[in-house]
Amino acid sequence: MNERVENADIALMTEIATLYYVEGETQEVIANRLGISRVKAGRLLKRAHAEGIVDVRVRQHPSVSAEIEQELIRRFGIKRALVALDHADPDVQRSGVASLVADHLSRTLHDGSIVAVGMGRNVGAVADNVFEQGERKCSFVCAIGGSLRAGEYMNPDHICRRLAMKFGGDSETLYAPALVQNPELRDAMYENSTVRQTLDRARRADTALIGVGDLSEDSNMVRMGWFSPQEIAEARLSGTVGDMMGYDFIDLHGQPARTPMQGRVIGLTIGDLARIPDVVAIASENTKAAGILGALRTGVIDTLATSVTNAHTILRLDEATPAAETE
Repeated sequence: MNERVENADIALMTEIATLYYVEGETQEVIANRLGISRVKAGRLLKRAHAEGIVDVRVRQHPSVSAEIEQELIRRFGIKRALVALDHADPDVQRSGVASLVADHLSRTLHDGSIVAVGMGRNVGAVADNVFEQGERKCSFVCAIGGSLRAGEYMNPDHICRRLAMKFGGDSETLYAPALVQNPELRDAMYENSTVRQTLDRARRADTALIGVGDLSEDSNMVRMGWFSPQEIAEARLSGTVGDMMGYDFIDLHGQPARTPMQGRVIGLTIGDLARIPDVVAIASENTKAAGILGALRTGVIDTLATSVTNAHTILRLDEATPAAETE
Protein backbone atom coordinates (compact mmCIF):
# COMPACT_ATOMS: atom_id res chain seq x y z
CA MET A 1 0.00 0.00 0.00
CA ASN A 2 2.73 2.45 0.94
CA GLU A 3 4.65 1.66 -2.26
CA ARG A 4 1.54 2.36 -4.37
CA VAL A 5 1.01 5.68 -2.56
CA GLU A 6 4.67 6.62 -3.13
CA ASN A 7 4.45 5.77 -6.83
CA ALA A 8 1.27 7.82 -7.14
CA ASP A 9 3.01 10.79 -5.47
CA ILE A 10 5.97 10.50 -7.87
CA ALA A 11 3.63 10.40 -10.86
CA LEU A 12 1.73 13.44 -9.56
CA MET A 13 4.95 15.37 -8.87
CA THR A 14 6.20 14.57 -12.35
CA GLU A 15 2.92 15.73 -13.92
CA ILE A 16 2.91 18.97 -11.91
CA ALA A 17 6.56 19.67 -12.77
CA THR A 18 5.88 19.05 -16.47
CA LEU A 19 2.88 21.38 -16.50
CA TYR A 20 4.78 24.10 -14.63
CA TYR A 21 8.21 23.99 -16.29
CA VAL A 22 7.50 22.57 -19.73
CA GLU A 23 4.02 23.87 -20.53
CA GLY A 24 4.36 27.11 -18.54
CA GLU A 25 1.14 26.77 -16.56
CA THR A 26 0.66 28.63 -13.27
CA GLN A 27 0.28 26.77 -9.99
CA GLU A 28 -3.33 27.93 -9.79
CA VAL A 29 -4.18 26.53 -13.23
CA ILE A 30 -2.40 23.27 -12.37
CA ALA A 31 -4.31 22.95 -9.09
CA ASN A 32 -7.66 23.46 -10.84
CA ARG A 33 -6.80 21.01 -13.60
CA LEU A 34 -5.73 18.26 -11.21
CA GLY A 35 -8.42 18.91 -8.58
CA ILE A 36 -6.01 19.73 -5.75
CA SER A 37 -5.38 22.85 -3.68
CA ARG A 38 -2.87 25.45 -4.84
CA VAL A 39 -0.95 24.91 -1.58
CA LYS A 40 -0.61 21.18 -2.30
CA ALA A 41 0.51 21.89 -5.87
CA GLY A 42 3.23 24.21 -4.57
CA ARG A 43 4.30 21.71 -1.92
CA LEU A 44 4.58 18.88 -4.44
CA LEU A 45 6.54 21.13 -6.81
CA LYS A 46 9.07 21.84 -4.05
CA ARG A 47 9.25 18.14 -3.25
CA ALA A 48 9.95 17.41 -6.94
CA HIS A 49 13.02 19.64 -6.60
CA ALA A 50 14.17 17.91 -3.42
CA GLU A 51 13.82 14.41 -4.88
CA GLY A 52 15.62 15.21 -8.13
CA ILE A 53 12.61 15.02 -10.44
CA VAL A 54 13.27 18.64 -11.36
CA ASP A 55 16.78 19.87 -12.15
CA VAL A 56 16.76 23.59 -12.89
CA ARG A 57 19.79 25.13 -14.57
CA VAL A 58 20.12 28.87 -15.08
CA ARG A 59 22.27 29.72 -18.09
CA GLN A 60 23.86 33.12 -18.25
CA HIS A 61 23.39 35.04 -21.46
CA PRO A 62 26.55 35.01 -23.64
CA SER A 63 26.75 38.80 -23.52
CA VAL A 64 27.24 38.78 -19.72
CA SER A 65 30.85 37.62 -19.91
CA ALA A 66 31.59 38.22 -23.60
CA GLU A 67 33.82 41.28 -23.12
CA ILE A 68 36.09 39.77 -20.48
CA GLU A 69 36.23 36.47 -22.38
CA GLN A 70 37.44 38.27 -25.49
CA GLU A 71 40.06 40.12 -23.46
CA LEU A 72 41.39 36.83 -22.04
CA ILE A 73 41.55 35.38 -25.57
CA ARG A 74 43.37 38.46 -26.89
CA ARG A 75 45.77 38.73 -23.98
CA PHE A 76 46.85 35.09 -23.73
CA GLY A 77 46.25 33.75 -27.23
CA ILE A 78 43.87 31.02 -26.08
CA LYS A 79 41.09 29.69 -28.30
CA ARG A 80 38.21 30.36 -25.93
CA ALA A 81 37.36 31.49 -22.39
CA LEU A 82 34.36 30.28 -20.41
CA VAL A 83 33.62 32.71 -17.60
CA ALA A 84 30.89 31.99 -15.03
CA LEU A 85 29.15 34.51 -12.82
CA ASP A 86 30.43 34.80 -9.24
CA HIS A 87 28.66 33.11 -6.35
CA ALA A 88 29.42 33.27 -2.63
CA ASP A 89 28.88 29.53 -2.17
CA PRO A 90 32.03 27.74 -3.45
CA ASP A 91 30.08 24.63 -4.43
CA VAL A 92 27.63 26.66 -6.48
CA GLN A 93 30.55 28.57 -8.01
CA ARG A 94 32.27 25.30 -8.94
CA SER A 95 29.07 23.97 -10.47
CA GLY A 96 28.61 27.15 -12.52
CA VAL A 97 32.09 26.89 -14.02
CA ALA A 98 31.75 23.14 -14.58
CA SER A 99 28.42 23.65 -16.34
CA LEU A 100 30.10 25.82 -18.97
CA VAL A 101 32.72 23.10 -19.53
CA ALA A 102 30.00 20.45 -19.78
CA ASP A 103 28.22 22.50 -22.46
CA HIS A 104 31.54 22.90 -24.30
CA LEU A 105 32.06 19.12 -24.30
CA SER A 106 28.49 18.55 -25.49
CA ARG A 107 29.14 20.81 -28.47
CA THR A 108 32.58 19.54 -29.43
CA LEU A 109 32.82 15.82 -28.67
CA HIS A 110 31.92 13.33 -31.39
CA ASP A 111 32.23 9.62 -32.12
CA GLY A 112 35.84 8.60 -31.69
CA SER A 113 36.87 11.56 -29.52
CA ILE A 114 39.44 10.81 -26.82
CA VAL A 115 39.38 12.88 -23.64
CA ALA A 116 42.29 12.84 -21.18
CA VAL A 117 40.86 13.35 -17.69
CA GLY A 118 42.63 14.79 -14.67
CA MET A 119 41.92 14.77 -10.95
CA GLY A 120 40.15 17.09 -8.53
CA ARG A 121 36.91 18.74 -7.52
CA ASN A 122 36.64 21.03 -10.51
CA VAL A 123 37.15 18.24 -13.04
CA GLY A 124 34.79 16.00 -11.08
CA ALA A 125 32.08 18.67 -11.12
CA VAL A 126 32.05 18.60 -14.94
CA ALA A 127 30.64 15.05 -14.92
CA ASP A 128 27.87 16.16 -12.57
CA ASN A 129 26.81 18.93 -14.94
CA VAL A 130 26.52 16.91 -18.14
CA PHE A 131 22.98 16.00 -19.14
CA GLU A 132 22.48 12.61 -20.78
CA GLN A 133 24.00 12.87 -24.25
CA GLY A 134 23.22 9.51 -25.81
CA GLU A 135 25.75 7.36 -27.63
CA ARG A 136 28.83 9.35 -28.64
CA LYS A 137 31.35 6.50 -28.54
CA CYS A 138 33.89 8.78 -26.86
CA SER A 139 36.77 7.45 -24.77
CA PHE A 140 37.63 9.00 -21.42
CA VAL A 141 41.18 8.10 -20.36
CA CYS A 142 42.82 8.78 -17.00
CA ALA A 143 45.71 11.18 -17.49
CA ILE A 144 47.00 10.84 -13.94
CA GLY A 145 47.18 7.99 -11.44
CA GLY A 146 44.80 7.50 -8.55
CA SER A 147 44.88 8.20 -4.83
CA LEU A 148 42.98 6.46 -2.02
CA ARG A 149 42.85 9.70 -0.05
CA ALA A 150 41.27 11.61 -2.91
CA GLY A 151 38.06 9.60 -2.59
CA GLU A 152 35.85 8.46 -5.43
CA TYR A 153 34.58 11.90 -6.42
CA MET A 154 37.98 13.40 -7.20
CA ASN A 155 39.76 10.33 -8.57
CA PRO A 156 40.21 10.38 -12.35
CA ASP A 157 38.99 6.82 -12.91
CA HIS A 158 35.65 7.55 -11.24
CA ILE A 159 35.35 10.83 -13.13
CA CYS A 160 36.06 8.97 -16.39
CA ARG A 161 33.34 6.43 -15.61
CA ARG A 162 30.77 9.13 -14.85
CA LEU A 163 31.60 10.99 -18.05
CA ALA A 164 31.48 7.78 -20.08
CA MET A 165 28.05 7.01 -18.64
CA LYS A 166 26.74 10.44 -19.61
CA PHE A 167 28.15 10.33 -23.14
CA GLY A 168 27.57 6.64 -23.77
CA GLY A 169 31.31 6.05 -24.22
CA ASP A 170 34.01 4.00 -22.52
CA SER A 171 36.61 4.75 -19.86
CA GLU A 172 40.18 3.63 -19.25
CA THR A 173 41.89 3.60 -15.86
CA LEU A 174 45.57 4.38 -15.31
CA TYR A 175 46.67 1.56 -13.01
CA ALA A 176 49.25 3.50 -11.06
CA PRO A 177 49.42 5.70 -7.97
CA ALA A 178 49.22 9.42 -8.56
CA LEU A 179 52.15 10.19 -6.26
CA VAL A 180 55.38 8.28 -5.66
CA GLN A 181 58.31 8.95 -3.34
CA ASN A 182 60.83 10.30 -5.84
CA PRO A 183 61.39 10.99 -9.56
CA GLU A 184 63.43 7.79 -9.96
CA LEU A 185 60.49 5.63 -8.89
CA ARG A 186 58.19 7.63 -11.18
CA ASP A 187 60.52 6.98 -14.14
CA ALA A 188 60.56 3.27 -13.33
CA MET A 189 56.75 3.22 -13.27
CA TYR A 190 56.72 4.81 -16.71
CA GLU A 191 58.53 1.73 -17.99
CA ASN A 192 55.64 -0.51 -16.96
CA SER A 193 53.80 -1.59 -20.12
CA THR A 194 50.31 -1.15 -18.64
CA VAL A 195 51.09 2.37 -17.41
CA ARG A 196 52.82 3.30 -20.66
CA GLN A 197 49.91 2.04 -22.80
CA THR A 198 47.30 4.13 -20.96
CA LEU A 199 49.46 7.27 -20.90
CA ASP A 200 50.22 6.87 -24.61
CA ARG A 201 46.49 6.78 -25.30
CA ALA A 202 45.95 9.86 -23.12
CA ARG A 203 48.68 11.66 -25.09
CA ARG A 204 46.65 11.06 -28.29
CA ALA A 205 43.60 12.79 -26.80
CA ASP A 206 41.63 15.42 -28.68
CA THR A 207 40.67 17.14 -25.42
CA ALA A 208 42.19 17.26 -21.94
CA LEU A 209 40.31 18.27 -18.80
CA ILE A 210 42.75 19.55 -16.18
CA GLY A 211 42.55 21.39 -12.91
CA VAL A 212 44.82 24.22 -11.86
CA GLY A 213 45.95 23.98 -8.25
CA ASP A 214 47.01 26.66 -5.81
CA LEU A 215 49.58 26.47 -3.05
CA SER A 216 47.43 27.08 0.00
CA GLU A 217 47.56 25.04 3.20
CA ASP A 218 44.00 23.96 2.34
CA SER A 219 44.87 22.67 -1.12
CA ASN A 220 43.86 19.17 -2.21
CA MET A 221 47.49 18.05 -2.09
CA VAL A 222 47.72 18.92 1.61
CA ARG A 223 44.32 17.39 2.43
CA MET A 224 45.32 14.16 0.66
CA GLY A 225 48.59 14.06 2.58
CA TRP A 226 50.77 14.34 -0.53
CA PHE A 227 52.71 17.28 0.83
CA SER A 228 52.91 18.91 4.24
CA PRO A 229 51.90 22.53 4.93
CA GLN A 230 55.63 23.22 5.51
CA GLU A 231 56.54 21.87 2.06
CA ILE A 232 53.80 24.01 0.51
CA ALA A 233 55.04 27.09 2.36
CA GLU A 234 58.64 26.46 1.24
CA ALA A 235 57.48 26.01 -2.35
CA ARG A 236 55.66 29.35 -2.20
CA LEU A 237 58.80 31.05 -0.88
CA SER A 238 60.72 29.68 -3.86
CA GLY A 239 58.24 31.32 -6.27
CA THR A 240 55.87 28.43 -6.96
CA VAL A 241 52.31 29.67 -7.56
CA GLY A 242 50.43 26.54 -8.64
CA ASP A 243 50.36 23.24 -10.45
CA MET A 244 48.89 21.72 -13.60
CA MET A 245 48.20 18.26 -14.98
CA GLY A 246 50.84 15.78 -13.85
CA TYR A 247 51.34 18.17 -10.96
CA ASP A 248 53.97 20.09 -12.86
CA PHE A 249 54.65 22.98 -10.49
CA ILE A 250 54.99 26.38 -12.12
CA ASP A 251 55.98 29.91 -11.21
CA LEU A 252 54.11 33.09 -12.11
CA HIS A 253 55.83 33.23 -15.50
CA GLY A 254 54.73 29.74 -16.47
CA GLN A 255 58.19 28.28 -16.01
CA PRO A 256 58.90 25.02 -14.13
CA ALA A 257 59.19 25.79 -10.41
CA ARG A 258 62.32 24.86 -8.48
CA THR A 259 60.89 22.75 -5.69
CA PRO A 260 61.63 19.26 -4.32
CA MET A 261 57.92 18.48 -4.87
CA GLN A 262 58.52 18.42 -8.63
CA GLY A 263 58.59 15.21 -10.65
CA ARG A 264 56.87 12.77 -8.31
CA VAL A 265 53.44 12.38 -9.94
CA ILE A 266 52.60 9.79 -12.58
CA GLY A 267 50.62 11.47 -15.32
CA LEU A 268 50.78 13.73 -18.35
CA THR A 269 53.31 16.55 -18.31
CA ILE A 270 53.13 20.07 -19.70
CA GLY A 271 55.03 18.81 -22.74
CA ASP A 272 52.37 16.15 -23.30
CA LEU A 273 49.59 18.70 -22.99
CA ALA A 274 51.21 20.93 -25.61
CA ARG A 275 50.40 18.29 -28.24
CA ILE A 276 46.69 17.95 -27.32
CA PRO A 277 44.44 20.17 -29.51
CA ASP A 278 42.06 21.37 -26.76
CA VAL A 279 43.44 21.60 -23.23
CA VAL A 280 40.62 22.78 -20.96
CA ALA A 281 41.86 24.26 -17.67
CA ILE A 282 39.16 24.49 -14.99
CA ALA A 283 39.54 26.56 -11.81
CA SER A 284 36.64 28.10 -9.92
CA GLU A 285 38.18 29.07 -6.59
CA ASN A 286 39.17 32.71 -6.13
CA THR A 287 42.43 31.65 -4.46
CA LYS A 288 43.76 30.36 -7.78
CA ALA A 289 44.25 33.53 -9.85
CA ALA A 290 48.07 33.44 -9.63
CA GLY A 291 48.15 29.74 -10.46
CA ILE A 292 45.84 30.30 -13.44
CA LEU A 293 48.04 33.13 -14.72
CA GLY A 294 51.12 30.92 -14.48
CA ALA A 295 49.24 28.13 -16.29
CA LEU A 296 48.14 30.50 -19.07
CA ARG A 297 51.72 31.66 -19.53
CA THR A 298 52.90 28.09 -20.21
CA GLY A 299 51.17 28.43 -23.57
CA VAL A 300 49.53 24.99 -23.46
CA ILE A 301 46.02 26.00 -22.44
CA ASP A 302 43.43 26.31 -25.20
CA THR A 303 40.24 26.78 -23.16
CA LEU A 304 40.06 28.49 -19.78
CA ALA A 305 37.02 28.01 -17.53
CA THR A 306 36.86 30.19 -14.43
CA SER A 307 34.87 32.85 -12.58
CA VAL A 308 34.39 36.56 -13.28
CA THR A 309 36.44 37.53 -10.22
CA ASN A 310 39.31 35.27 -11.25
CA ALA A 311 39.20 36.62 -14.80
CA HIS A 312 39.51 40.23 -13.61
CA THR A 313 42.25 39.36 -11.13
CA ILE A 314 44.22 37.44 -13.77
CA LEU A 315 44.13 40.40 -16.14
CA ARG A 316 45.27 42.81 -13.41
CA LEU A 317 48.07 40.46 -12.36
CA ASP A 318 49.19 40.12 -15.95
CA GLU A 319 49.46 43.90 -16.25
CA ALA A 320 51.37 44.16 -12.98
CA THR A 321 53.76 41.25 -13.63
CA PRO A 322 54.86 41.06 -17.29
CA ALA A 323 55.72 37.59 -18.51
CA ALA A 324 59.41 36.72 -18.43
CA GLU A 325 61.20 36.90 -21.74
CA THR A 326 62.15 33.54 -23.20
CA GLU A 327 65.39 32.93 -25.04
